[in-house]
Amino acid sequence: MREARRQKGLALRDVPAICVLDPDGDLVRRLRRDGRATPDREWACYHSELDRFTHDDVEFGVVGCVVGASYAVLVAEQLFAAGCRLLISMTSSGRLQPVRPPPYFILIEQALRDEGTSYHYLPPSDFSLADQTLLAALEGAFDGLREPVLRGATWTTDAPFRETERAIADMTARGLLAVEMEAAALYAFAQACGKRVVCFAHVTNQMGQEGDFEKGEADGTVDALAVIVAAAKRLG
Repeated sequence: MREARRQKGLALRDVPAICVLDPDGDLVRRLRRDGRATPDREWACYHSELDRFTHDDVEFGVVGCVVGASYAVLVAEQLFAAGCRLLISMTSSGRLQPVRPPPYFILIEQALRDEGTSYHYLPPSDFSLADQTLLAALEGAFDGLREPVLRGATWTTDAPFRETERAIADMTARGLLAVEMEAAALYAFAQACGKRVVCFAHVTNQMGQEGDFEKGEADGTVDALAVIVAAAKRLG
């Protein structure tokens, strides 16, 4: 980041204390379309763009299209180095357990480590775990929101086109609620480096069965932002 600043002639500027990873990019696109997002021209990353926005008097930084475990952790490392104190990931995901029709949200309590990045941060184990103090602080934070926020475990994989019928059946049998691509690595990073990270899965599809990719109003951004803001106010 120092070299990026030097090469690009950027000033040293902290990112907002609360930042968001938006793998689908829907939130960033909506905020830009509505004139609410301001590009941070001093964001010293070769691989991504950071926007700033304010909602209910809380300032956020948001990075869109951060898809996959390794990319998510690369950006997370840089955000925390640049002044972030709380990172919220809001990723779309596929439903494994038929708990209810999509869309809805899951506060990810633990994520199965079926990717590679987490193993560079923690010794081998089945799951990466969310920080229990953060989970406890979020108790009741989402009561009254339009879309429900469940809690549970997800399957993190960095090979989405290898979500075969057999793999899906195995993960469903383990009681995992949904499949996504970032949480296991982000939680491993958070534990290893002592950072505050909370991951949400926005369950938007039924794994190629029926009614796929139902995100909700404005591509799901209205409800996703409500969850993000509720978490930020409780944890910020």
